[in-house]
Amino acid sequence: MVKPHPLKGPNRFKLGVFSANADGGLAITDVPERWRARWDDNLNAVGIADRAGLEFFLPIARWKGFGGKNRVREWSFETFTWAAGLASATENIGLFMTVHVPIVHPLYAAKALATVDHISKGRAGLNIVCGWNPQEFAMFGVSLGEKGYVQAAEWVDIIERAYSSNEPFDYKGEYYDLKGVVSRPASLQVPRPVTMNAAFGGPGRDFAAKNCDFLFSTFTDIEDGRRHVADIRERAARVHREVGIYTVCHVVCRETQKEAEDYYHKYAVAQADHAAVDAHMAGKKEFSNSHDKNAYDLYRQRFAGGAGSYPLVGTPEKIVEDMLRIADEGYAGSALTFVNYTYELPFFCDRVLPLMRQAGLRVN
Repeated sequence: MVKPHPLKGPNRFKLGVFSANADGGLAITDVPERWRARWDDNLNAVGIADRAGLEFFLPIARWKGFGGKNRVREWSFETFTWAAGLASATENIGLFMTVHVPIVHPLYAAKALATVDHISKGRAGLNIVCGWNPQEFAMFGVSLGEKGYVQAAEWVDIIERAYSSNEPFDYKGEYYDLKGVVSRPASLQVPRPVTMNAAFGGPGRDFAAKNCDFLFSTFTDIEDGRRHVADIRERAARVHREVGIYTVCHVVCRETQKEAEDYYHKYAVAQADHAAVDAHMAGKKEFSNSHDKNAYDLYRQRFAGGAGSYPLVGTPEKIVEDMLRIADEGYAGSALTFVNYTYELPFFCDRVLPLMRQAGLRVN
């Protein structure tokens, strides 16, 4: 019998590690301890997270970096094979794959996703991305379409039907015209592994409301988070579904507030990889609908620090206070990034998780 996926567990505020498969993680910095994302680095980080009881390990899908001195995120592991490798080295943590829908055929995705679900004994998850970076898509000879989420809906439908159908079937949609479709084995999770999508705009949120179990959304201030939660819940209610709502945060946790703030300034301001920050922000601003428009002008440090995500900077007590506020806004959890996961995750797990249990955010 397959156990429930970790994201369906009892903790009020669930935690995961984001972007460890990519050079730098989400930090765009030149500090010497910056994350290198070698395979052994990933094994060490996922082992720490798994033993500590974190719920998920979530990769970023990157094919082309953002330049700068360090050619930021040009080095990254492909996420299906990455998750398969980590699945055989872990016991409890959920392992996600992140997929650009226009680049990966749904039948390949179905087979690869089911394979990881079997290796992990039901811990696989799928992060469905339509993409925003035209330079990456040009590498594959693919153009960004205006109706990406229409294609994504067909893509998910094909995977679910391939798992559930006992006989080969034909599929004819706007984007896919398939004959005699079959995919075995089906995933262990029914009707398919858990799915998530990151979306800030209306079309993406409508897609998630209809097709995903979880949705990631950003906010510029914690108090603004409730507005996004209400919007997503309303969209899900229209189609008689419930969607878990998560966010992304970059973390600097230290013994003192000053130590944390000084290090945040060091890596995300004084020693930021400024050329790569400029390229990343320009591309996101022009092609992606992932942040409030004013975030690009107000929060440059956040883009260097963690791709525009919300900063959790301070003592263990301060970080728990902030996470409690995020939970009170209606969020079910957060994916976390660090400058160096191996160096920083142990301190976070040892010092922050017990305080989260005391605050009622976690039971284990």
